[in-house]
Amino acid sequence: MRTSEKQQITESLKAYVVKYGSQNKAAQSLAGISAATLSQMLKGNWANIADEMWKNVASQISHKQGDGWQIVETTAYKEMVFALNDAKQWKNVTWVVGDAGCGKTTTARLFADEQREAFYVLCSEDMRKSDFVREIARKVGLRTEGYSIRELLDRIIDSLVQMEEPLLIFDEADKLTERVFHYFIDLYNRLEDKCGIVFFSTSYIKRRMQMGLRYNKCGYNEIHSRMGRKFFEVERTSPNDVYAICAGNGLNEKQTSAVMKDAGQYDFDLRRVKKAVHKQKRMK
Repeated sequence: MRTSEKQQITESLKAYVVKYGSQNKAAQSLAGISAATLSQMLKGNWANIADEMWKNVASQISHKQGDGWQIVETTAYKEMVFALNDAKQWKNVTWVVGDAGCGKTTTARLFADEQREAFYVLCSEDMRKSDFVREIARKVGLRTEGYSIRELLDRIIDSLVQMEEPLLIFDEADKLTERVFHYFIDLYNRLEDKCGIVFFSTSYIKRRMQMGLRYNKCGYNEIHSRMGRKFFEVERTSPNDVYAICAGNGLNEKQTSAVMKDAGQYDFDLRRVKKAVHKQKRMK
């Protein structure tokens, strides 16, 4: 890895530490990174730090690798930022629903990167209750070793309630298993009016919620009530959004036309749009 890349990562790391308030808390939030290693990076003592460690840090602090991609505020992006700010300020619960490829993950991660006291958690189908709680604790900047799940939950809540405007962001939340889904209720009950919570998922959650309510499955009515019995549905990506993305990333009219044609075949999925934009740039 080039020295210039390490310098860029170090600058991003400095901003990351500021977000957490201390090097120790920042280190606790990073998987596989010790406080000592983080300290050496910040001090410029890089001789014994492997490239893989640099890449690990870069991936976790959302450091951009210079691909030249410019994020453009689409209609959905603005709606999601509104929901995030609203939940953070008023400490409410919101479940954001949007099509795959509408920018949910990008928006959620960017918001968490830029805002103090905002913590991003990526959910998965194989996440157990212990994984769920430990991941929240790690993102909040708490040490997880040597504590039971109940003790960790207590520490998470104690830490969050001391913050001014804490926000937990759960991406791909519809992938959580039933047992972990239920665990959220306990978390919410103890954080009500003390911490904002925003879930992001596709519309699959609407069907899952409907079935859970219809068959009176444990926990579904409580969760539905806590989110105000309504999902926050964002606008689908429009041709105007794609046009703005092309302009923001420096494409000319001919290149933009090619991207629009390609993206239109895939419902303007933003992952497809990004690939098409990069393709046009490489063809210059």
